[in-house]
Amino acid sequence: QVHLVESGGGLVQAGGSLRLSCAASGRTFGSYAMGWFRQAPGKEREFVAGISWSGNTYYADSVKGRFTITRDKAKNTVYLQMNNLKPEDPAGYYCAAVRSTLVPRAPTRYADWGQGTQVTVSS
Repeated sequence: QVHLVESGGGLVQAGGSLRLSCAASGRTFGSYAMGWFRQAPGKEREFVAGISWSGNTYYADSVKGRFTITRDKAKNTVYLQMNNLKPEDPAGYYCAAVRSTLVPRAPTRYADWGQGTQVTVSS
């Protein structure tokens, strides 16, 4: 099992930036993919971005060109740089891990989840 802790959420004006971090501990050896998801009140959890163990990245169309996912293997940490934040971006943001060479987009495919960090965008 991988223990995940997110940080970096907060309040930002529309057009601003935030960087989320997800620190992993526990059974972090071996190949695993990481994903960032978000969930707004009353909505389903949705895929935002993902990164494979080899470094391939994947994004939801709604964030492509604005968000960037990276990982630092030495620190067991995954980051989500969010630029040009829009009024539709506010949500709880969660990181997740799955032992896979692929990067699933379905939340049900992920075994381990963090507690989430809240992102709020003011207009």
